[in-house]
Amino acid sequence: MADRSGLSTGLVVATFGRHVLVESPDGQRRICHPRGKKGQAVVGDRVQWRPSHDEGTVERIDARRNLFYRQDEIRTKSFAANLDQVLVLIAAEPEFSEHQLTRALIAAEAEKITPLIALNKSDLVEPFERAWRRLQPYQHMGYGVLPLSLRLSRDTDHEHLMQHLRGKTTLVLGPSGAGKSTLINLLVPQAQAQTGEISKALNSGKHTTTSTTWYWVDEAKTTSLIDSPGFQEFGLHHLEPTALASLMRDLRPHLGQCKFYNCTHRHEPGCAVISALAHAEAEHPITANRYRIYCDLFDELSEPQW
Repeated sequence: MADRSGLSTGLVVATFGRHVLVESPDGQRRICHPRGKKGQAVVGDRVQWRPSHDEGTVERIDARRNLFYRQDEIRTKSFAANLDQVLVLIAAEPEFSEHQLTRALIAAEAEKITPLIALNKSDLVEPFERAWRRLQPYQHMGYGVLPLSLRLSRDTDHEHLMQHLRGKTTLVLGPSGAGKSTLINLLVPQAQAQTGEISKALNSGKHTTTSTTWYWVDEAKTTSLIDSPGFQEFGLHHLEPTALASLMRDLRPHLGQCKFYNCTHRHEPGCAVISALAHAEAEHPITANRYRIYCDLFDELSEPQW
């Protein structure tokens, strides 16, 4: 429904290059192009657009609640906007990178988006037990950690996961091989057909896997999943190194207790973070591995940008 200015409201459900696919409230979808070189719309954006023949032009992006993105030395990659949560899907095999997991969790914390961790391949008993032990510190930090076996497609796993997804917009994130496509196809049986339709609309068949796509899980359109491309690196260069500790749940309780107000928690005497590292029995312990990740990220973000 267009307003007096001729603009219609829509939801961005797929992106490819500068093109976006916009869904109207009645479910119709059409390709839209940005007006000029203004900010690029991303999946999850609510936009005001103007019809132009069988396509359209995005005139305005509505205010966002949040924007989940990563940034390396060269470029910024926006995943999606207006999220309720980020589901980080990892697997018992291949062995997941705790560095990579931590980066995704930090990015979610920075945008105040709830993260949820799902560990796939619980049918692989010994690898799963090892991986589950590695995730115990994250459970102690208050992160939700779910066991999954997408290969067996167990109803109990399915229902347990859906309890966390219902009524929410969730970005599914994870490295290649974790089972992201299997998860999407399990929860959205028509996903492949939808992807084909989007591909045809955007004329991007051979590039479908590189685009981010929105899927409705239920007919009432109250629950949605956003599938994003797999990633190998997750840059955090949009964050200041001094902000890192406040975005890591195990370090956060110790902030403000250091001897020096501008403590970097690297080497200063009287540092509460370093003290917690040495006391594993403390109320808010910090593992050696998590502290090592903090130091690595702090150094990475402290490097001069040329």
